[in-house]
Amino acid sequence: MPRAERRRAPAHWSRHWIMKLLALLLGLLLAALLGAWGYLRASLPQLEGTHHSPLLSAPVTVARDANGVPLISGANRLDLAYATGFVHGQERFFQMDLLRRSAAGELAELFGPRALPVDRAHRLHRFRARAAVALARMAPDERTFIERYAAGVNDGLGALDARPFEYALNGATPRPWVPADSLLVVWAMYFDLQGNQAPRELARGWLAEHLDPAQRAFLLPDGSSWDAPLDAPALALAAAPIPASAPAWWGRKEAVPPRQLAGIGFTDAVGSNNYALAGTRTASGAAIVSDDMHLGLQLPNTWYRLALRFPDAQGRPQRLVGVSLPGAPPLVIVGSNGHVAWAFTNSYADTLDLVRLEEDGTHAGQVRTPAGWETPVAHQETILVKGQPAERLLVRETSLGPVLSTAGTLYAVHWVAHAPEALNLTHLQLERAVTLDEALAAGAADGIPAQNIVIGDARGNIGWTVAGALPRRVQGGSAVSFPLADGGTSTWDGLLEAAEHPRVTNPAGGQLATANSRQLSGPGAEVLGDGGYDLGARTRQLRDHLAQIGAKATVPAVFDAALDDRALYIAGWRERALAALDDAAVAGHPQRAAFRQLLRTGWDGRAGVDSVSYRLAQQFRWSLHDLLFAGANAEMHRLDPKASMQAATSRWPDVVARLLDERPAAWLPAGYDNWQALALAAVDRSIAEVTRDGTPLEKATWGRRNTAAIVHPFTLAMPFLARWLGAPADQLPGDANMPRVAGPKFGQSERLTVSPGREEEGLFDMPGGQSGHPLSPFFLKGHGDWVAGKAMPLLPGAARYTLTLSK
Repeated sequence: MPRAERRRAPAHWSRHWIMKLLALLLGLLLAALLGAWGYLRASLPQLEGTHHSPLLSAPVTVARDANGVPLISGANRLDLAYATGFVHGQERFFQMDLLRRSAAGELAELFGPRALPVDRAHRLHRFRARAAVALARMAPDERTFIERYAAGVNDGLGALDARPFEYALNGATPRPWVPADSLLVVWAMYFDLQGNQAPRELARGWLAEHLDPAQRAFLLPDGSSWDAPLDAPALALAAAPIPASAPAWWGRKEAVPPRQLAGIGFTDAVGSNNYALAGTRTASGAAIVSDDMHLGLQLPNTWYRLALRFPDAQGRPQRLVGVSLPGAPPLVIVGSNGHVAWAFTNSYADTLDLVRLEEDGTHAGQVRTPAGWETPVAHQETILVKGQPAERLLVRETSLGPVLSTAGTLYAVHWVAHAPEALNLTHLQLERAVTLDEALAAGAADGIPAQNIVIGDARGNIGWTVAGALPRRVQGGSAVSFPLADGGTSTWDGLLEAAEHPRVTNPAGGQLATANSRQLSGPGAEVLGDGGYDLGARTRQLRDHLAQIGAKATVPAVFDAALDDRALYIAGWRERALAALDDAAVAGHPQRAAFRQLLRTGWDGRAGVDSVSYRLAQQFRWSLHDLLFAGANAEMHRLDPKASMQAATSRWPDVVARLLDERPAAWLPAGYDNWQALALAAVDRSIAEVTRDGTPLEKATWGRRNTAAIVHPFTLAMPFLARWLGAPADQLPGDANMPRVAGPKFGQSERLTVSPGREEEGLFDMPGGQSGHPLSPFFLKGHGDWVAGKAMPLLPGAARYTLTLSK
């Protein structure tokens, strides 16, 4: 070989081996991708074919339509409980696992130390131990019902060709489902729906200690002119006079954060609309019932749609249609059975007390409750932590509940969720109810977190009561919504009987509407107490909208009431901002001038995605909140991260509105020449906030602020997966304080409208699809319709896939 060729040979061979190595790496990468793809495909649920189980008395068919919504048909309700468990286990097991672990304080076993704060807070309540007690208390047929569901869940999980993809990402192995887990899922909803009551009491306790009686009456009113109770046109409450002086913390400038904090999670404290029209108001003569439950939005969606078909006890065909909660007992949570339809909203009844405890050196190991000294029972809890040694947590339990320590003060957490009677399966009686009275009785006795239940029947009757566990109180109302001390107001003692729950039936106007605000103006309000009612603006707007529908209402017209995004409440704040922006205020301030012009010309009266005017008016309100309450919030956050003025009272905007309108000199915060100067400071703060990311003021639309961030929980740890495990970043119309509640991660988790006996006319939508698997054709099915407010039929359509479960 010539010398020149010998010199070129090493380079030639080098390139040759580099190409081979690259080809090998590319092949390995391709093989890994194909393996991952194959694994994901293997973890998809079984849609067709046959699965056998000796637990079934007869074959059950699961006929899914093009949207993945199943019609599950079988010989009895017990077989359908198994089949529901099977489809839940295949489609939603990881979601179910998170719910049971959240309630039990067991998330760190999956996610490591970052989940320990939640686990410590939830383990305080020892709900896994309580689940065993509650299960033992149930009637044998109820236990069998839950056991059959658990068996279906485990068989569905086991029938997958690979474990759900989340466990492959996490490196964990799914733990089998046990009957007690289904009770834990119900307790997870207690946390979701009532978990803010303890921070609320801490916030109100701090305020009580830093306000005189007149200031407290003014800043923490029991109601407002916006409230729309079911038993009266409005609340007959006289507004407290503005006190002669403001509290010391009022308007502390040094406590105001550099950017807006208060409105970041502005919808987190509100949840759900439900309403009904009587037959006297409908075209068909049957009642129309509608529901949209507002919850945190993520993938998969909270609810799983289904229809159940089976013969009743007399052999007559029965059909249930609505939504189930994967992991909970396999019930139709909201829906219709052909005779009655029912819908829920969170009641915000006062179901939790913080009772101050004392310790001293003469009573070692004891605490003093209002009843005297006692020795708490100590429980050593073990929290498993992924990648680290287990953590030990000592929980002390008094006769009133577990001991909570915060900022050096001890409290007993006296919560109805701890009562053994707080959970039951009376919801099965609601599924079987034929008349309004039967449904109201079953609903009131239901073992769930206290909910407003609105019911309508095929005869046209409508009614409301509070479903779920309610405490029996000697004194109610706002008097017990503060931490209780020895010698103070008594805490509750036992639960009310179902027959004692307040009730409203067939009101004269032929309609009922609840939306988390105060439900009653009369004595029933004392029974329920105030566990954090929402401002009544949303309820009032919904009530008035329904009244305008007229006497021949149809299901589509009633469904559309949930999509009402008119900004009736924010209109007043727009006017206040404009009042401050006179010619002198905008002179030499081009941004203020632009702010005024946008408020004047861009207002269409809605929280639309293209509206700049709406965003500026809403931002003005929240900026005033920060300027006036930041000092108090900074102090309350030391007690609990969720403790704030917003937690203490939803009626703070009424207080601020009165001050801006009446302009009392004693309440003008230091550093401002007059109330207009304060309002202009709020305008300037609003401008800075909405343009902080470089967006020009005229482009700062509500849609840019209200952009959906609906993703799978795994994207929190692995953001790069959001492309495959998230919904599109849709700009959403709607906001708090109007029926169409919408926030980036909170909003209408489903919309359902139905006339019992006329389910074929029923309408439905929800933000996520049926499946939690990203390769499933049902993963995001229907999401676009939900964004657009376009309803789909409530009943499943023609069968596209049929799975048979048999012995």
